[in-house]
Amino acid sequence: MLISKEQISLSYARSLDEKDELKSFRDRFHLPLQKNGEPYVYLCGNSLGLQPKQTEEALIQELKDWKNLGVEGHFHAKNPWMPYHEFLTKAMANVIGAKPAEVVVMNTLTVNLHLMMVSFYRPSKERHKIIIEADAFPSDKYAAESQIRMHGFDPSTSLVELKAREGEVCLRNEDIKAVIEEHGNSIALIMLGNTNYYTGQYYNIPEITKWGHAQGAFVGFDCAHGAGNVQLDLHNSGCDFAVWCNYKYLNAGPGGMGGAFVHERHHQNKNIPRFEGWWGHNKETRFKMRDAFEPIPSVEAWQLSNPPILAMAAVWSSLKLFEEAGMDRLRKKADKLTGFLELLVNSLGDEVINIITPSNPSERGSQLSIQVRKADKALFDKITAEGVIADWREPDVIRVAPVPMYNSFEDVFNFYTILKNALN
Repeated sequence: MLISKEQISLSYARSLDEKDELKSFRDRFHLPLQKNGEPYVYLCGNSLGLQPKQTEEALIQELKDWKNLGVEGHFHAKNPWMPYHEFLTKAMANVIGAKPAEVVVMNTLTVNLHLMMVSFYRPSKERHKIIIEADAFPSDKYAAESQIRMHGFDPSTSLVELKAREGEVCLRNEDIKAVIEEHGNSIALIMLGNTNYYTGQYYNIPEITKWGHAQGAFVGFDCAHGAGNVQLDLHNSGCDFAVWCNYKYLNAGPGGMGGAFVHERHHQNKNIPRFEGWWGHNKETRFKMRDAFEPIPSVEAWQLSNPPILAMAAVWSSLKLFEEAGMDRLRKKADKLTGFLELLVNSLGDEVINIITPSNPSERGSQLSIQVRKADKALFDKITAEGVIADWREPDVIRVAPVPMYNSFEDVFNFYTILKNALN
């Protein structure tokens, strides 16, 4: 988005909102209110998405069916519980760019990551390394390190961390490729956060997958900051697996359920190692209770237990909004919102502000990570007191994410105004 300095105004922001074809979705979310009754400038959907107004009704429906039907709700609830997770599959597949058979909503993110590594981290004496970002989300590192130790290897030699060049924050594609080629056939798994939680950098999934497969490694991604944010196109990317949470951009509520993707080429492999449970067993014979495990020929085979319906209802209520809005339209608005935010923040001057997120829209999602020079958390506390809900990361970064589903251009302008006044 290119605008002149004269257009850096509240009236211009409001004119953009008037033209926004998705503006009505804002009214379908609960906006946190300040003591004065005005909505906060909520730019923290990268940590916890807001509650859709229809979520409460969805939860009450399942509570009523439990109350009135008991166990019969599995078959006779308005939305029968037995196949409940299947109601979410098509919408979730549309969000992450996959075939329905490749997608399942289950568990939580790190649980799913461990389940995927059971299948796709199979180290040997010669091939035992995992490649990960140096600044990966801590839970991803903990999971990778514990998997390495469980197999009898040492993280100090088996965990390879991708580091940015000196004086830089984001990774360069050529450097990622060089590290992959350097470690070659000693790599068992490449596992990156597809959109880095700290910098907001969106990695090139197809390219990294191609480089990893060329070395004989499996390739997977933690899409916690990508699902519902960027157009992942996981099936066509060719990656082996992906996991994500649904409580950030997908608004499933605090600690909400996660999801998993396994590429269809692995579904018929009956020899793949996998932790197994009864919900991954053939649906036709699941309740005979005596059969040997017969995996469902889809990603559903990785399921362990019957799903928590109340938690799943919250995911479904949000996915219905995504189906209505469409990822194409959401992404187009997100590019405009983030571009407007970038222009406003950069107008404050690079002697004060440094946006560490890539400026190329194809290399980022909605989040901008704003480094404030010579600032500490006191600045963040000041903008919070003025009505901004954002996110602080030590030592000097404010993460903000204007989410296209419910944020407005006026939100973005109000954040800029509050930050500018705080800096002055």
